[in-house]
Amino acid sequence: MENHFGLLTNRMHDFREELLKTKASIDATRAILTTEAYKEHADKPITLKRAYMLKNILENMTIFIEEQTLIVGNQAKANRSAPIFPEYAMGWVIKELDEFEKRDGDIFYIDEKTKKELREIAPYWKNNTTFDKGLANIPPKSKVLYDLGIIKAEGNITSGDAHIAVDYGRIIKNGLKEYEERTIKAKNALDLTDFNNISKFHFYEAILIVIDAVKNFAKRYSNLAKEMMLTEENEERKLELKEIARIMDKVPYNSANSFYEALQSIWFVHLILQIESNGHSLSYGRMDQFLYPYLHKDLSSGKITEDRAVELLTNLWLKTFTINKVRSWSHTQFSAGSPLYQNVTIGGQTTDKKDAVNKLSYLILKSVAQTRLPQPNLTVRYHKNLNDNFMNEAIEVLKLGIGMPAFNSDEIIIPSFIEKGVAVEDAYNYSAIGCVEVAVPGKWGYRCTGMSFINFPKTLLIAMNAGVDPASNTKLVQGLTHFENMKSYEELKEAWNTTIIEFTKQSVIIENCCDLVLENDVPDILCSALTEDCIGRGKTLKEGGAIYDFISGLQVGIANLADSLSAIKKLVFEERKISNKELWNALMSDFSGKEGKRIQKLLTEDAPKYGNDDDYVDNLIVEAYNMYIDEVKKYPNTRYERGPIGGVRYAGTSSISANVGQGKGTLATPDGRNAGTPLAEGCSPSHSMDKNGPTAVFKTVSKLPTREITGGVLLNQKVTPIMLSTEENKMKLKMLLKTFFNRLEGFHVQYNVVSKETLLDAQIHPEKHRDLIVRVAGYSAFFNVLSKQTQDDIIERTEQTL
Repeated sequence: MENHFGLLTNRMHDFREELLKTKASIDATRAILTTEAYKEHADKPITLKRAYMLKNILENMTIFIEEQTLIVGNQAKANRSAPIFPEYAMGWVIKELDEFEKRDGDIFYIDEKTKKELREIAPYWKNNTTFDKGLANIPPKSKVLYDLGIIKAEGNITSGDAHIAVDYGRIIKNGLKEYEERTIKAKNALDLTDFNNISKFHFYEAILIVIDAVKNFAKRYSNLAKEMMLTEENEERKLELKEIARIMDKVPYNSANSFYEALQSIWFVHLILQIESNGHSLSYGRMDQFLYPYLHKDLSSGKITEDRAVELLTNLWLKTFTINKVRSWSHTQFSAGSPLYQNVTIGGQTTDKKDAVNKLSYLILKSVAQTRLPQPNLTVRYHKNLNDNFMNEAIEVLKLGIGMPAFNSDEIIIPSFIEKGVAVEDAYNYSAIGCVEVAVPGKWGYRCTGMSFINFPKTLLIAMNAGVDPASNTKLVQGLTHFENMKSYEELKEAWNTTIIEFTKQSVIIENCCDLVLENDVPDILCSALTEDCIGRGKTLKEGGAIYDFISGLQVGIANLADSLSAIKKLVFEERKISNKELWNALMSDFSGKEGKRIQKLLTEDAPKYGNDDDYVDNLIVEAYNMYIDEVKKYPNTRYERGPIGGVRYAGTSSISANVGQGKGTLATPDGRNAGTPLAEGCSPSHSMDKNGPTAVFKTVSKLPTREITGGVLLNQKVTPIMLSTEENKMKLKMLLKTFFNRLEGFHVQYNVVSKETLLDAQIHPEKHRDLIVRVAGYSAFFNVLSKQTQDDIIERTEQTL
């Protein structure tokens, strides 16, 4: 399999080895420089304060150029070192300083000097972070649901926003110089006697400060390369440093004129966006489309070879892997594996509805196969006329066992966008953002998904318990009957409806509270400038600057809810095998004792299960999910009628590893699941409950209201490597995917290609499996960095046969 795509060049192999040996660490530099800027510019409007903050960071942070690299730019003082973003949160940072190295997974190393530096600046940020202000902004009734873990939004208010792709095609074509010129023109046209234009004036000033800071940051690398030339003894490397110096004098401020220049420009902007904000899921967009003209031109002129292009791409992926992020331990359980979700999208269709596969599409596949890293997160856009040879190559990459590429379907996503008001041309230009969520690069606002998480199984338990959370005995919903007194499934359905309506409303309140704090406290100047039409409107992203602004929360435990409703309807109300009281007592005792085990066996074995193409259970989850979907549509987001098209909410199932974290806080459920164990991931079936093979799973998932779940319908599947070892099985998989996307209107699917035996051995002998990568959720991660509970969750997923 390695020979199919070739091997890394020696220099990129060495670079990869160096990165894999580098321990993840904590860097206080950004936190110190941010604190300095906030203090110095305390009197200034927030947009200017943020601009001067980024300027201070880019002027004073440590920079370096690795001896193997051709592409330059670093996020922190060392590769794989995670900066601290104090404006978002400091409380958990200080609390966990001595715990980073003791974690069960996602370990970070930190020295005493860094601890001291962080403790010294911490007092300034007390009650002054987005996390502090976000929590204080949430009304008491909504805050109760947050504290109980029924609705979670920690990732939103402690780690920034993002979930976006800027228009890299425009940046490399015109350079930041064009954005600067547009900003100057807009600023000069303002009538400052109109008070509404004062904030626009400051925003434009901030953009100009930031663009100049980026230009100077690039110049720092140019000067460093020139300095390194003076002591470099290897003549070939000296010429490379000379070329690096030339390119960094040019991009990203000026337009790129070659493939190499374009890649460097893209990386540099991508890097700075992640220095500016503590968000994640900053994605590259449709790289094979906007970058292809540069490749084609250079190949045609003989300026570059395909091998050289692949080396540059692998260099970019290695640099992408250098980015790191530390989260609180509670948030880490929702994002195990330290993912950054930096998605690259290839394939799909052109805006004139033709197959978009080109030479670069193949080279990106090849380069990702050679690097074998969890980043970037690679997505193939599938459509009915997708190049067959390209699909073969995509499956060859899949066989490598890195969990990539994932497949998103044009056949369902494009119509879903158009129905929601997205222009046809833009809909055909969508890309994956982060995991499986989708948006239009350079035109979409922040957070196309991941606003908050609602725990569906926990919601059901509260509906059954007369609106009381059974774990804390807190009354949350009024006017409900206890399950023990319910006479029919219809009563339970009504209790679910009442409860999910209330919790949906509360989730919206929590999301709005977070959004307002982020809008007021941490506007991202560069990211806003690079998203249309923020400059034209004089508004940041959070103020409504984007052309489109649709968001979604994430609903966790879809399959658990489906199987729970099925078991209750079938075994309690129809067949009377279990009484209401018996079931409730079994749940509250976590199926303890002989009687509890008997009931658990009935729940797991005698009721129809989601994932088997059984209308009995599938229709129940569609009905229950539709209640949430219909309700969430009623609530616009904070940008509604402030400029963007949309400004509304829709559903999403890309629950990352939240199924593990939220499962920990959920009591036993009526599907037979034990308390504290993981919930089902994404919209995938519960472990070992899908008995009828992958076709049945696809048919079940396709019954969900997919066009309404535009936030992402995440389906994880698992096969053993031997299942894809023959051409016959490879053909079967292709036909299966074709049917799922073309006939069943599937949204997404991704595969773990690894055996259970390998995963178990990796737990016992991690040193033998250093390079083992698994698909956790909508992203991949090295197996060894995951907590044991997350590892166990992946191990227990159903292995499908073809």
